[in-house]
Amino acid sequence: MKKTQLVFVPAPGFGHLVAAVQLAKMVLERNDSFLITMLAINNPFYGGISKNTESLASIHTEIRFVEIPDTIPTPPPEALAVSPASAFTSYINDHKTLVKDTIVNLVMAHNPAPIASVVVDMFCTVFIDVAKELGVPSHVFFTSDAAFLAMTLYLSDREDKGEPKFSPTDPDYIIPCYSNPVPYRVMPVLHTDVEYEALANHGREFKDSNGIIVNTFSEAESHAVSALLARDDIPPIFNVGPLIDHKGKSLSGSDAVKRDEILKWLDDQPEKSVVFLCFGSGGGFDEAQLKEIAIGLERIGHRFLWSIRLKPSKGKLQASFFDNYGEILPQGFLERTKNIGMLCGWAPQVQILAHKAVGAFVSHCGWNSTLEALWYAVPIITWPLYAEQHMNAFQLVKDLGLAVELTLDFRRDCPTDFVKAEEITKAVKTMMEQGGELRNKAKETSEMAKKAVMEGGSSHVAFGNLIDQWLGSKP
Repeated sequence: MKKTQLVFVPAPGFGHLVAAVQLAKMVLERNDSFLITMLAINNPFYGGISKNTESLASIHTEIRFVEIPDTIPTPPPEALAVSPASAFTSYINDHKTLVKDTIVNLVMAHNPAPIASVVVDMFCTVFIDVAKELGVPSHVFFTSDAAFLAMTLYLSDREDKGEPKFSPTDPDYIIPCYSNPVPYRVMPVLHTDVEYEALANHGREFKDSNGIIVNTFSEAESHAVSALLARDDIPPIFNVGPLIDHKGKSLSGSDAVKRDEILKWLDDQPEKSVVFLCFGSGGGFDEAQLKEIAIGLERIGHRFLWSIRLKPSKGKLQASFFDNYGEILPQGFLERTKNIGMLCGWAPQVQILAHKAVGAFVSHCGWNSTLEALWYAVPIITWPLYAEQHMNAFQLVKDLGLAVELTLDFRRDCPTDFVKAEEITKAVKTMMEQGGELRNKAKETSEMAKKAVMEGGSSHVAFGNLIDQWLGSKP
C-alpha cells in the first residue's frame, strides 16, 4: 500500500506528548499506511523531555521520534511567573526555524512519501505557517475540551471586534460554548492582558489550519459542540476522543514495585470506598496546604489514596516528589491513618481509576485526567490549580453535572490560595455519602464514551472522516 506521512509537533509537556502519541497510535490502528514522525521539543520547565521521549519511543516502535535540537534559551523564571501561557508560547515560537529545518532534513529527505499533514498542538500554532511554507496541509490537535476550544475562538472574535478584555467588575458573561453564565473568577488563565492575547492569537491561527482534532466526544459536550458547529468561519472539527492510554507506560524496577504495592493495597479495600487524590505533573502544594489536606482527610475517616507532591520550584512547572512525609504532615498522621490511607509519589492513574475500590477522584481537572475519570465512571471532586483547569471544573460542575466543587464559589484566582480542611471534608463527604446521583450520571457518561469510540459511534465516524481527509490531501 502506498505510504503517506504525518508529522506531529506536540507541545513540550508530558500530557501533551502522551495525548499526541495516543492519537498517532489510533491512526495506525485504523490505517497502517501512514508513516508517523513525532517531533519532540525540549521542555526546560519540566526538567527536560528526553527521558519521556526515550521511554515512549521504546514502547511505540511504530512511531519515529525525533528530538528538536535544544538550542533555544529558557525564558526567565519571572516571565513564567507573570504569564505562563505567554512564556510557554514564546518559547515554542522560537523553535519555528528549527522545526522547519527538521521537517525538511529529517522527514522529507528521509522518505519521499508525501506529507498528508503537519499535526500541531494547540499551543504550537506557529508551525501552521511552517506547513504553509512547505506546501503541506496542517491540522491542530486540541488536547483540551471542546468548550475551551470554542472559548479560545470566542476570544479571537472579541479581539478582532475591538471589544474590551474581561474585567473583575463585569457581570457574569454569556458565552455561547457554556450553558451557564460564566463568572470572571473561574477564568484566571485570562486575568492578564498578555495571557488573554496569547490565547486569542492561538484561536485566530486555528482558523488557518485544515482541521481541528479535539480529544473529546460529542455526547459529553453537546452544548459546546453545537456552538462550534454553528460557526462557518472555522475549519472542520473532528471530535475523536476519548483518547486514553489504558495500558500506561512500561515500568520496571522500583516504579513497577510501587505500582504493584498501590494496586495490591486497592485490592484489599471495599468497592467504591477509596478517595483518590492526584493533581497532575504540576499539581504540588506548599507544606502548609499539605498539612491542611491531611487534617481534612483524617477528619473524613474515609479510605484514601493520595499522590502527594510539593509545589514546583521557581521557574519550573513540574511538582516534586518527596518521601519524608512524617517531617511535613501533622505529627502522628501517618500512624493514625495507617489502616485507611496510603500515600505515594507517582501514581499509575489510569489503573487506579479503573480499580473497583475507587469511589471518587479529587482532581486538578486537567483534561486528560477528566477523560480518564469519565471513562471509568469515577465522579470528580474539583480542585483546579492553573491553566484552563478552573474552566474545566466550571463546566463539569455547572454545565455537565458530573462533579462536586471543592469550594463553594470557585473563588480562588490562583493556585497559591489556601483551601481549608473543612472545605476538603465537606466536598469529600458530600460525594462519598450523598453522591448517588453523580455516580449514576458518571456511569451514563462512561457508557456514552465507550459507545462513541465503537464502530459507528460519533468519535469512530469522526476519526474515519479525518483519515479520509488526510488520504485525499495533496502535498
